[in-house]
Amino acid sequence: MRSGPAYAPRDLLPHAPPMVLLDEVLDWNETAVAACLTVRAETPFLEPGRGVPAHIGIEWMAQTCGLFAGLEAKATGGPVRLGYLLGTRRYRAVRSWFAEGERPVTSARLVFREAGMAVFDCRIAVGGVGVASAQLTLYQPGDGETVLPGQSMG
Repeated sequence: MRSGPAYAPRDLLPHAPPMVLLDEVLDWNETAVAACLTVRAETPFLEPGRGVPAHIGIEWMAQTCGLFAGLEAKATGGPVRLGYLLGTRRYRAVRSWFAEGERPVTSARLVFREAGMAVFDCRIAVGGVGVASAQLTLYQPGDGETVLPGQSMG
């Protein structure tokens, strides 16, 4: 992997705070991206004394895929655009919680892409040990493509 210009996740995702859940882009290339966050008291979805439920890892993975799309947009001079998580296959987590103070690292590797659809193999590791994995299918409409009745993405 290689690092390009430094971008913060808030610059690459079409989310408003506090829903940008990732803290940092670690690395990326033409087929993969890695990011991380630190679980803190103010982390969305944190349950005091327990941590963040493992199923929130799916959204961390989806946002990592979004970083991939945002980085591509920045590299080509295009705008960051909205995308949709269509499905999650085989989400497996070896734990139920991510504890406060932990630094999960998320990664997404592009498996397939055609006509706005993309499939990514995703992982979450803590301390270098894989703790969750899934395959995500996402869709990103083209510029100006109608998504909802009466709305367009342009």
